[in-house]
Amino acid sequence: MTQSPPSPARYTPLRERHEALGASFTDFGGWQMPVRYTSDLAEHHAVRQAAGIFDISHMAEFTIIGAGAAGYLDYALAGRLSALAVGKAKYSLLLAADGGIIDDVIVYRLGDDDFLIISNAGNRDAVGAALQERTNGYDVAVEDVSDAYALIAVQGPNAEAIVAAIDGIEEVSVPWAEQKYYAWARAGYNGRPLLLARTGYTGEDGFELLVAAADAAALWDAALAAGAAHGLVPAGLAARDTLRLEAGMPLYGHELTRDTKPAQSGLGRVVVADKDDFVGKGAVTPAEGARVLVGLAAEGRRAGRAEYAVVTEDGAAVGEITSGALSPTLGHPIAMAFVDPAVADGSVPLFLDVRGTKIPATITALPFYRRKK
Repeated sequence: MTQSPPSPARYTPLRERHEALGASFTDFGGWQMPVRYTSDLAEHHAVRQAAGIFDISHMAEFTIIGAGAAGYLDYALAGRLSALAVGKAKYSLLLAADGGIIDDVIVYRLGDDDFLIISNAGNRDAVGAALQERTNGYDVAVEDVSDAYALIAVQGPNAEAIVAAIDGIEEVSVPWAEQKYYAWARAGYNGRPLLLARTGYTGEDGFELLVAAADAAALWDAALAAGAAHGLVPAGLAARDTLRLEAGMPLYGHELTRDTKPAQSGLGRVVVADKDDFVGKGAVTPAEGARVLVGLAAEGRRAGRAEYAVVTEDGAAVGEITSGALSPTLGHPIAMAFVDPAVADGSVPLFLDVRGTKIPATITALPFYRRKK
């Protein structure tokens, strides 16, 4: 039987910039993405203390346009997007009919009948197919516009000062001091539209800049120049992962999967169950005894990793780590894990099985780290 040739590696419009900076690359959702430029720890600490710039152009973008767009999104997604104000953004979930999670997304309301959805790179095809399948009966057009755009994130305490100083950004629709979290502003860059979204995946203040793919390299260069006086450094996926873990933010394929229900992952609040109808409405309640997501903190330097077991004192397996690391900010091991409901309240001593060694761990509220406002 002849095997199909592997799919060619995909790169973002910023490939040459990453190579010039000495980035190491890794496969992520079929894309070759920078995993680090210098040091995972240095890039992580820069975002917490000053600012980091990330290329996230692998993410997928979909426009939802038409008189029926708001009602359609109420049906297609788990949240009530019809209540979203123009100028705002909202985190939501795209569920399968059985209540499993196809993807987590951010929805931006650009106008009364005009929305933008940003989804994970690895789920682009699944999200596109699901969105198209759900259009029947709605006056709406769904278009995958991912290849037309690049997405750059500037994250950290100095993010606002840096983005405000980028040469070439003009006609910002909302004054910088008035821009709120999970909101967006229109601007221009090189004569083309630029979307400035105050969103991010690090637990810090920051912006995600959606720009025409042709302008990505110039915007990247301008951002690095503006950030030189503010401690801005390029940051890769390794730092992004430890940052989002400290902030208790789920990652698809780890805390979110087709086999988990929102409530298991601590996202029951995202589902508006009293809507008349939405895909997955009758199946969002987890099965009795289904494992639930918790945060775990340990002492020492040995961290649990994804797929390591969570055990009781007698060695009985009661859970599995989904994400884990030695926290650069906190200085001790942290993890998120799915555990049996009977041990989720912290009443039973738990341990991380780290290559045969039991490391005591304590259930702790998420997030592990919260920035000072």
